[in-house]
Amino acid sequence: MNAVKRSGPAERPAARREAVYSAVPAGEGKSGRPVYRWLDWLGLSFPERRAAGKDRGGEALPDYGEYHLSAGRFLLLALAGCALAFAGAYLFYRSVALSLLFAPAGMLFPRFRRRSLQAGRQERLRLQFKEALFSLTSSLAAGRSVENAFFAATEDLALLYPDPHTDIRREFAAICHRFENGEPLESALRHFADRARIDEISHFADVFTTCKRVGGDLVEVIKRTSQLIGDKLEVQQEIAVMLARKRFESRVMMAVPFVFLAFLGFAAPDYMEPLYGGFGYVLLTAGLAVILACCWAMIRIMSIRL
Repeated sequence: MNAVKRSGPAERPAARREAVYSAVPAGEGKSGRPVYRWLDWLGLSFPERRAAGKDRGGEALPDYGEYHLSAGRFLLLALAGCALAFAGAYLFYRSVALSLLFAPAGMLFPRFRRRSLQAGRQERLRLQFKEALFSLTSSLAAGRSVENAFFAATEDLALLYPDPHTDIRREFAAICHRFENGEPLESALRHFADRARIDEISHFADVFTTCKRVGGDLVEVIKRTSQLIGDKLEVQQEIAVMLARKRFESRVMMAVPFVFLAFLGFAAPDYMEPLYGGFGYVLLTAGLAVILACCWAMIRIMSIRL
């Protein structure tokens, strides 16, 4: 087992990502064409971007730092975004022609939605990893070896998450499967950390790898590290709960100007009539620009990385 080449923590992240994906030469294949690069930037996935790692059941293990939309979902989100952009512009200008000019801006909606889905998947994995750490700590405190603690954690996670497709269950099953095939446990854990791109998982993998290489009381170090990381994740979860209310309030504030404008347009059309022509379009455009700038500022303020 010691003859197996181990991947060290000093390996560059770029090289790690190259090992995760089945790469294609630059400029070749679909992803090398400008139109496909643009669609990939918007969030549409292509077969060349599939993850190369597989779990115990033979399914591909994802790179959690990226999220790619299927063609059907991308098309649905793009149509929804264009419809929302058209409706928002029509509330301001009351002109179908001008609204059609703003409609293509909705093509950016899949990109923002992809970011949200990717962040949500990483957050779920972070919380699931916290439960896995608690299981590891309990097993180590009961006197089990580190290797047996990972197998016990896999069984505990099956009780916590009945769905076999849960990310943390697939990852721990893959780690145990790689260990059974003769790969060092730290190498399998490092492979998981490289794809997760989550600080807590990377720190745990670094500590685990260092202890396995330089020696020392591995069980005690892992117990202490698991406790510290678990406490940190609990604090982050409490902060996220407090921020959830503020995020909801910010979304309501972003929708209020459009709702108010729609109310005035339907309740008092004569009052709004002077704005739909001549210099009124300039005022409406300036107001729309200010609203969009405020929305962007609120999104940036609430995008707090814990």
